[in-house]
Amino acid sequence: MTDMKLVVTGAGGRMGRTLIRTVAETPGVRLHAAIDRDGAAAIGQDAGLLAGVGELGVPVTTDALKAVVDAEGILDFTAPAATLHFAELAAQARIVHVIGTTGCSEADEAAIDAAARHATIVKSGNMSVGVNLLATLVERAARALGPDFDAEILEMHHRLKVDAPSGTALLLGEAVARGRNIDLKDKSVRSRDGHTGARVEGTVGFATLRGGSVVGDHTVMFAGAGERIELRHIAEDRSLFAKGAVRAALWARGRKPGRFTMADVLGLND
Repeated sequence: MTDMKLVVTGAGGRMGRTLIRTVAETPGVRLHAAIDRDGAAAIGQDAGLLAGVGELGVPVTTDALKAVVDAEGILDFTAPAATLHFAELAAQARIVHVIGTTGCSEADEAAIDAAARHATIVKSGNMSVGVNLLATLVERAARALGPDFDAEILEMHHRLKVDAPSGTALLLGEAVARGRNIDLKDKSVRSRDGHTGARVEGTVGFATLRGGSVVGDHTVMFAGAGERIELRHIAEDRSLFAKGAVRAALWARGRKPGRFTMADVLGLND
C-alpha cells in the first residue's frame, strides 16, 4: 500500500511543526500539504525546513481547498472555528479528519457529527496512548468506588493555553461520569471561590493551573473517608500527541465515514 497522504493544519505553530516532524519520521505516511492562517510568518516556507527535518518540497499555504485535493487525511490541532472549516472540507473530499482541537462548544460538536456522515473523523481531547488508557482506568475506578469517593480532576498546562478545563481534563471527567452513570454537565464543578458551602456529593470537581512551558499534567483523585486514590499522567513531550494522531489517521484509512475516538483506535472499547 502506498504512503498515506496527510495534510497538516496550523503548520507554523508548535503543534503543527511537531506534526510535520512526526509525519516525516513515520513509515507509511507522507506530508501532502501544510496549511496556516492568512498572514502567518510560515506562509511560503518549506514545511520540512520549518519543522527542522530538511526540505520536503511542500510550501506552507493558506489555500485549504487546494491542499485537500488528492489528500487522504487531515491532522488538525487548531481552534474550533478552523476545525469546523476543515471538517467541512474533509466531508466534501470524503477523507479522514483527525481532530485534536479542544474548546469546542455543543454546537461545534454537532457540526462535527454532521461532517462525520461523509468523513471518517477521529476526535479526542487527548491523542496520547497513555491518557486514553488512563481514562479507561478512571472509568473502572469510578464504577468500583462509587459516589462515596469524591472525584477531583487537577490539570496544568503552559501559560499560552487558552481553554480551560483542558480537553484532557474533560475527557477524564467524562470517564468518571460513565463509570457512575451520570451526566457530567449536571455534576461538574468548574470553580470555587468565597463561601461555597460543603461539597455536594456525586459532583466532579475541576481545578486548572497555567504556567511556564508545562506540556500537560493531569491527576484524577478519588478521595474517600481515610484514604485517597490518585491516577496521574504527565506529558513531557508534545510529540506523543502527534504520534497518536498519525496512528489514528492510519487506523481510519479505508474505514467508512463515522465519528470515532482514540479509545476506538487503541481497541479500548472492544
